Amino acid sequence: MPTTTLDIFRYQPDTTEQPYRQSFELEHAGDITLLDAILDLQNEQDGTLAVRYSCRSAICGSCACKANGKTVLACMTQVEEVKREFGTETVSVDPIGNFRPLKDLIVDLDPFWEKFKAVKPYLIPDDPPPERERIVSKEAMQKIYNESKCILCAACYSECNSLAADPEFIGPAALAWGYRFAGDERDTQRKERAKLYSGDHGVWDCTRCMYCNERCPKGVDPRDAIEKLGGVAFQEGVTRDKGARHAKAFLISMRTGGKLNETLLVPYTDPIGAQLDMPFALQMLRKGKAPSPIPHRIKKLNEVKSLMRNVKETI
Repeated sequence: MPTTTLDIFRYQPDTTEQPYRQSFELEHAGDITLLDAILDLQNEQDGTLAVRYSCRSAICGSCACKANGKTVLACMTQVEEVKREFGTETVSVDPIGNFRPLKDLIVDLDPFWEKFKAVKPYLIPDDPPPERERIVSKEAMQKIYNESKCILCAACYSECNSLAADPEFIGPAALAWGYRFAGDERDTQRKERAKLYSGDHGVWDCTRCMYCNERCPKGVDPRDAIEKLGGVAFQEGVTRDKGARHAKAFLISMRTGGKLNETLLVPYTDPIGAQLDMPFALQMLRKGKAPSPIPHRIKKLNEVKSLMRNVKETI
């Protein structure tokens, strides 16, 4: 049987003030999962090792952690797979990122649940409850199928660059759940949801790093859901946020000139800020360091317009 060195993040606030790392040697079956390996250590070598888990079947999402820096579900990740992927005999195990450790691999998920609750993750119909369930077509449910697969494991939050920069950012999973209901034809609060999700720390604060899509163990693709929410905001006329205006400036630029007009972006995104920066902008223009304020149209603009008509716009 193979032997693996597990280098584990430890934090025992009752006995130590600072986190530390501890290495364990474990002989194990070739197909052992990371969660089972951790539980073997807990049962056989150190009973104080703390880990959160429940179903052990990639359904509850409780056991998310980092294996060699990559966020995974411990119950669906084999130790030998991690070793092969990283070319090492040592597997480092850490709690998920962007959350405060409570004890060893257990983190404080209260901020995660508060953000989840804030997006109103439930149907809000405007008619009295029917005698039976509200029926929806298979085709309509298919539009929100991906988002409905989310198991709230917080793996996407662990990798989220926006959350690392702004702890108040709503976050990928919560916004994915937001679209699950904003995109549900039985819900009647589409515009109100667009306003809620488009405010500060919302849809437009996503940096589009795509790590949430890459790390999601269920293929929810939260970044795609965030993009769809941006489309909902435009469809509902919720476009006063700077992020929405910035996106709209891109679209207008392509429609009118066939290419990005950078001079348009700043005044359209932040008119007041643009006026305050005007003296500096004029200096840059005089020194040839800024694009011409007169938009230049490409020769084949009609082809670009035709292409845009043939592409289903989401904004």
